[in-house]
Amino acid sequence: MTTLLCNARLIDPEAGTDSIGAVLIHGAEISAVLTDVSEIEGARARAAHILDCGGKCLAPGIVDLGVKVCEPGERHKESFGSAGLAAAAGGVTTIITRPDTLPAIDTPETLEFIRRRANEAAPVHVLPMAALTKGREGREMTEIGFLLDAGAVAFSDCDHVVRDTKVLSRALTYARSLGALVVGHPQEPTLSAGAAVTSGKFASLRGLPAVSPMAERMGMDRDIALLEMTGARYHADQITTARALPALERARRNGLDITAGASIHHLTLNELDVADYRTFFKLKPPLRSEDDRLAVVEALASGLIDTLSSMHTPQDEESKRLPYEEAASGAVGLETLLPAALRLVHAGHLDLPALFRALSLNPAKRLGLPCGRLSKGAPADLVLFDPDTPFIMDRYTLRSKSRNTPFDGQRMQGRVLATYVSGQQVYGRE
Repeated sequence: MTTLLCNARLIDPEAGTDSIGAVLIHGAEISAVLTDVSEIEGARARAAHILDCGGKCLAPGIVDLGVKVCEPGERHKESFGSAGLAAAAGGVTTIITRPDTLPAIDTPETLEFIRRRANEAAPVHVLPMAALTKGREGREMTEIGFLLDAGAVAFSDCDHVVRDTKVLSRALTYARSLGALVVGHPQEPTLSAGAAVTSGKFASLRGLPAVSPMAERMGMDRDIALLEMTGARYHADQITTARALPALERARRNGLDITAGASIHHLTLNELDVADYRTFFKLKPPLRSEDDRLAVVEALASGLIDTLSSMHTPQDEESKRLPYEEAASGAVGLETLLPAALRLVHAGHLDLPALFRALSLNPAKRLGLPCGRLSKGAPADLVLFDPDTPFIMDRYTLRSKSRNTPFDGQRMQGRVLATYVSGQQVYGRE
């Protein structure tokens, strides 16, 4: 069966182009990307189904690296079913799940459970990361080879930083021998323990426990030193401070196999948004200063930071309706990732091809996936969206089981109109 999506504004992150054209889908793949009028007319005659996109934007589906789905252990916060629906509504066609579940995803059996549940319940692609150390306790590395064979796409202890440098160096050496990607969380764990906000005048005025941005720089320096020693493949999950960027730049210049990501919340919000102890703005790492935010935005625009993700972390009302110090960290982001990211476009920091390079192409390339592209032979994982539609975010309309979004009540611009996974429409706005 062939479907023609015509009269679309094609956002191609690989070519860096933004042009009017059409995409022909055959089965689960893109069979042609057309910009010539005569070719489009010929495709109309061949297509079984034709959809006029009305000049709206058509781009590769988002590959969201670092999503927490709370199965097993906390299914009341998020399930694969609810996360899959939220992803589809947000234009996310592939979610890369974190292993910080209860229990942690640290054995092939647990990983197989995750894959089976995801295939049954989620309408989008779900690819799991596995823990780097058993129980994410930093004492003994997991069976990386067996977990790779079971389908793990990367290895991470998430926000549980491996404190023992010898354990981490052995894990990196073993991962390198197998070509496995390690995803790190650059933080000095002793300095950042118990912190709720970033240190500075605002933290002092609020009387909240704080962490210096230097903790991220120190964690980054340590991990880079170990990469020099082991030669492993490494991805920093979240860079949030200007102080960490020179170290990343030096590592790149020295030829280390390192990439880095940023979360949408750290790129669009700053420490002042916490205001009077608003716990939906409590994140890990905490929100930074406006200078840090702008520095990281600039690093994303220049390509120093490669990927942009939601770092989707569901927390129930009971976990968030607590004093700020005691409240759980994290925010949901699958449905808000694209409209929030479009703030960077509307503000002139990025154009749409550059945005989708960070949202789709770069995470797919880093994980060795064929998606994230708008080209012949690529999977027909696509998002159709209007970048200009304004709306007020209402958290009660979110499809996630948890609704802890810091964007509740905010004016946003940009709506997903339809999402396609393997050529099949999995979401459509009525």
